Amino acid sequence: MIIPCIDLMDGKVVQLVQGREKALEGGTPLEMLEKFAAFPEIQVIDLDAAMDRGSNDDLVELIAARAVARVGGGVRSPERARMLIQQGAHRVIIGTAAFQRELLQKIADAVGPERLIIALDSKGGKVVVKGWQQVTDFTAEEVIQQFEPYCSGFLCTYVDKEGLMQGTDLDWFRRLRAATDHELTAAGGITTMDEIRALRDLGIHAALGMAIYTGRLKLDEIARAGQ
Repeated sequence: MIIPCIDLMDGKVVQLVQGREKALEGGTPLEMLEKFAAFPEIQVIDLDAAMDRGSNDDLVELIAARAVARVGGGVRSPERARMLIQQGAHRVIIGTAAFQRELLQKIADAVGPERLIIALDSKGGKVVVKGWQQVTDFTAEEVIQQFEPYCSGFLCTYVDKEGLMQGTDLDWFRRLRAATDHELTAAGGITTMDEIRALRDLGIHAALGMAIYTGRLKLDEIARAGQ
């Protein structure tokens, strides 16, 4: 499955490079929903909530009411996860909070593991948390199985190439695929149809951002590839 991404900041649809520098703005959320209508699911990240500087709850609710959406950004409590589900999110994505085991259990209990996706993001070979600013001592491959009881899938971003359109690390995704039977979604630097096909052959979904916002990948072509 190919999953287009809608990242929200200051009430706008944006794309960032490696989670820091804003590279471009997209259309309005409704315009992007119209463009992505051919895809069965979309991914929505509230960057303001993730950075703890407010939220875009009204836009999240608007999008989630009109599309099957997996939603993340700033999910640090069971209440926040439950609220996103109530707003219409199909599934909830959590990142940093997953590394606090007691909190992770509470969030999983609140919405059910089947509604939870855990983000395992890698930079320089190690998992990064807190907006990709803090580097841990372990790799995603080492810890992924520990999280399986709490979720139904993993969103794995190759941060080193995020937003750079220089290709991704297919070897890393192969190692992740070998480490878990859970659903995997790849993100970060996916730029070509060949990469999308390689991920599909591995049984891994592809979350696409910069490559479609810049026109590097054509929506009609990737929509056909995702069918």
